[in-house]
Amino acid sequence: MMGRGSRIHLPSNKLMFRVYDYTDATRLLGKGFVSRSSPTREIKDRGEKRKEKIIRVEGFDVHINPAGIYIVTKREGRLAMVTLEEYEQMLAQRLVEELKTPEDFRKYWINPQMRKGIMDMLPDGERGLRLFRELTNRLDYDLYDVLAEIGYGMTPKSRVERVEALSYKHSAWLKSLPEKTTDTLIALAKQFERGGTDELENPHVFTAPDVARAGGFEALKNLGNPNEIINETKRRLFAG
Repeated sequence: MMGRGSRIHLPSNKLMFRVYDYTDATRLLGKGFVSRSSPTREIKDRGEKRKEKIIRVEGFDVHINPAGIYIVTKREGRLAMVTLEEYEQMLAQRLVEELKTPEDFRKYWINPQMRKGIMDMLPDGERGLRLFRELTNRLDYDLYDVLAEIGYGMTPKSRVERVEALSYKHSAWLKSLPEKTTDTLIALAKQFERGGTDELENPHVFTAPDVARAGGFEALKNLGNPNEIINETKRRLFAG
């Protein structure tokens, strides 16, 4: 059973397995058998001992040692440990191969189906991008800004900064709308501030207390197609 479990399955990204020993059968393997993995291991380097920390982030094994951070991922069809810098290059290269300009990228990002296509073509998909964001301490940024920076060298803005920019750079547009519509769009932008693009497009976003109090779905519906209004808001939110 353990032999079957230890087989790597690349299509499903299976890199590990667990054994639940409820009869103490592992005693037959001898005292050298380790039943629980250690969070650290020692590495000998030029006669010195250094400790390597192994953590799991977004389902990936991440090795952290004095030499840097290494991610276990698939490279050229084979599993490999790559540095965080190499992983960034892999993400950037794949992005610009498909979308040549920041304008192309922004256009695809606003559309949920097209954005999913972007994510699917990246190394390890959206999970890999979220892993990179966490390891590089960019949790205050939407995934849009993470990709825009590494792919096109654009100066990233935090989610808070983007919402603030929407309020003052596009104030004339917001004031041209009915009051309840403006209030609802600002409330929706606050949802983006909390959770990013995914939160803005959450099908339950209109049930959020702040959004409902502002006017909710009806406040957008009275002006026309709600999807078109939200898309225009996203275009302005991600502008510049």
